[in-house]
Amino acid sequence: MPRTDDWYALWRELPQEHRNPIRTYTVREVRAELREIDVDVVVHPVDGPASAWAESAVIGDELIVLGPNAHHDGVHGGVDFLPPPHAERILLAGDETALPAIAAILERLPAEASGHAIVEVPHSDDAVCMTSHPGFTVEVLARDHRARGELLVPAVQAAAPNLLRSEGTATTQRAELSDVDVDVEMLWEVPSDDHGGPAQQDAPLYAWLAGEAGVIKTLRRHLVSELGIDRKSVAFMGYWRLGRAEG
Repeated sequence: MPRTDDWYALWRELPQEHRNPIRTYTVREVRAELREIDVDVVVHPVDGPASAWAESAVIGDELIVLGPNAHHDGVHGGVDFLPPPHAERILLAGDETALPAIAAILERLPAEASGHAIVEVPHSDDAVCMTSHPGFTVEVLARDHRARGELLVPAVQAAAPNLLRSEGTATTQRAELSDVDVDVEMLWEVPSDDHGGPAQQDAPLYAWLAGEAGVIKTLRRHLVSELGIDRKSVAFMGYWRLGRAEG
């Protein structure tokens, strides 16, 4: 693994058989004084590098952890939840791959924040690491062999209008979205300002969506094109694509 500042470019130039697998995860908790981090990993039947590691790792195994440096004097990246400081409500939605991020967001939001969090998981016991928040309605939807997104999409479509349904939050503007081929392009947009902060200071609703790219594309289109929510108020991330491996 290259250990220089341009490590990523050098890593990409390595022959495939020497290129160490890299996967991106949400850090659930950091204990700097102990040099420890917590990371939730989805273990699934597909033998990918992360799930295989999670099932076989033992104390003493080594791995390289790469993360943003908050001491960097520019935009350090790595933070993809950037709600406006004065967001009236927040919508969080995703599948099991987004559950750790949604749980971490709920744990860190101030007590006065309010909104709705919706997570679709394979089975009800897969939500063991989910958390709650006094100002949020939290829905955990067990897929139980249904198609991915079959429960998540209608749940978001039902919740979003209710979050907007208050005085001064109605919107009529419909934005045209450029089509993204999620089989060849990454679906990922986190609105921000030039300094890496929130793109807006006020918003009636801030939506954060993450999970399988095809499902997230559907939800993005519904919120922006059908409900008319400002694109600067919608963050969406296709964490993975059904039937395709990263890289």
